[in-house]
Amino acid sequence: MKTGLFPPSKRNGLLLHGALVVIFLAISGWGFYQLIRADVGPNFVIYLLIGLIAFAPAPFFGYRAYALARAEYILDRDSLELRWGLRDEDIPLTDIEWVRPVGDLTHPLRLPPMPMTGAILGLNRHPDLGIVEFMASDRRNLLLVATAKRVYAISPARPADFSQTFARAIELGSLTPAEPKSVYPSSVVTQAWTSGLTRYLWLMALFLNIGLFAWVSLLIPTFPRVALGLRPDRTPDAVPSVQLIILPLISTFLALAGWAAGLYFYRWPKQRVLSILLWISGALASLLFLIAVLFIITTPV
Repeated sequence: MKTGLFPPSKRNGLLLHGALVVIFLAISGWGFYQLIRADVGPNFVIYLLIGLIAFAPAPFFGYRAYALARAEYILDRDSLELRWGLRDEDIPLTDIEWVRPVGDLTHPLRLPPMPMTGAILGLNRHPDLGIVEFMASDRRNLLLVATAKRVYAISPARPADFSQTFARAIELGSLTPAEPKSVYPSSVVTQAWTSGLTRYLWLMALFLNIGLFAWVSLLIPTFPRVALGLRPDRTPDAVPSVQLIILPLISTFLALAGWAAGLYFYRWPKQRVLSILLWISGALASLLFLIAVLFIITTPV
């Protein structure tokens, strides 16, 4: 039975990360919108780079927002569970040596690289404690949880209540010895990669999308106009060939979304069939986009 649920402060971090995602997606969308209107030349390359570079950080901050929304510190008589996105650390209470505020340290604790509200994450070395792993959202509420193997820096929104609950759980004693568990996001990727079918589907989607981008880049200077639709009278609606770039962009976005969703479901053995279906769908969709380009360039305009 759970003794206490202690989430970190989330509001400011979610607002910040949500705003960053919106800003980067807006810049990326503007770049791609200008791209499909630009003629082949320097402006085309500039808008393509703006769209791609601005889009790149959006999934990173999106995952951080998801990780913060899911973050919890769960304390019971047997264990302390630290959840942060796909990172999950389950520590038996008998393995915890002490819990104390960061202000009790003789030497100041340096934060990991690139700390920001809602995402103080990563590793850093302290002269007295050794390696400290941060899973925190707010530097003002930092608590240190020490085990024989590692020290964890967490930030429950109510640090005093957390410390009192921990002391009470220690006094009550453990009912059932818990097993330590460590789950990292990279471990899910590594575990999925060991499957031959998974590797084939990932590589198939990757090379199809790379090939689609390369092919479309070669076609755009060759075909001044292509048919991306039909007019009301069923005749081809010719548009500048630069708009072909929309197809590899959509294909890549769908492949990445399916890949990420598949990793989410792959964490549970009973739901891994959903992961495989998502990855099959991503590879099949990329192939269909490749076939679509073939039909477009063979349609007379």
